[in-house]
Amino acid sequence: MKRLIVLVTTLLLLAACGQQETSGNNNTEEPEQEEASQEITNEETESGKEDETQEKEKEEEESEEASESEDDEADQKPDSPMYKLTDAWNFEPINDAESKVVLLTIDDAPDQYAVEMAKILKKQKAPAIFFVNGHFIDSDEDKKKLKQIHDMGFPIGNHTNTHASLPDLSKKEQSEEIVGLNDKIEKIIGERPDFFRAPFGQNTDYSKQLAKEEGMLVMNWTYGYDWNEKYTNASDLADIMVNTSLLNNGANLLMHDREWTANALDDIIKGLKEKGYGLIDPDTIRVPGQSEE
Repeated sequence: MKRLIVLVTTLLLLAACGQQETSGNNNTEEPEQEEASQEITNEETESGKEDETQEKEKEEEESEEASESEDDEADQKPDSPMYKLTDAWNFEPINDAESKVVLLTIDDAPDQYAVEMAKILKKQKAPAIFFVNGHFIDSDEDKKKLKQIHDMGFPIGNHTNTHASLPDLSKKEQSEEIVGLNDKIEKIIGERPDFFRAPFGQNTDYSKQLAKEEGMLVMNWTYGYDWNEKYTNASDLADIMVNTSLLNNGANLLMHDREWTANALDDIIKGLKEKGYGLIDPDTIRVPGQSEE
């Protein structure tokens, strides 16, 4: 009887130990399962973030491509000219082109503020011609400025090499001032100018002949004020450029690479637009050798 009791007790103890070992194994496995589950959740979260980032990057790329496409379309030249220069130095529409327009031009570039002005114009989607002096594109840094302006889509005009008074020069010197600058510009931007503006508006018969031979349109201006001491501040300059009685359809506006002009430029563009004036794209202007059709 005692042996039977001992045997039964021993069996019960063994059974109890077995249950504890099994329970212990379950406790060991549960954290492993939780950790594995957490790892899967983290991977899913990271994967989701990567997908969102990739999708956002894709959207940005598509937006940039669309913007570039719009710029490319805007940069395409029309099949035929839309405006012609008159003897009074303003522009008349050809056929059914819009008449209430003006042309923006910047002289003495690229001195100190031309790149900044080009960026303002670009932001406002305002076309313009930058007339260049050769002594402002001698250094590598200045050549980069000129190329940057051109790469932003702005036509480069010829304003002579040294801004000399052409009537005071010999034919050889005039050629150096005009043709020599065209050669210099072509080496930097890969093309020759379509527009010529003589310093002080002083053209000669020979300078006109050279411009014609070079395929350039001789262009003076309708009005400008930023060399006048009275208008060497942004506020007064912006006011006179927009509210002068000389503002009319086809007006050819003269400005310069100056600090006060750069500061006034944004207001000038906005003021012209508020008055209902469109801005002439230089690519739509008829140049020598180009027919109206």
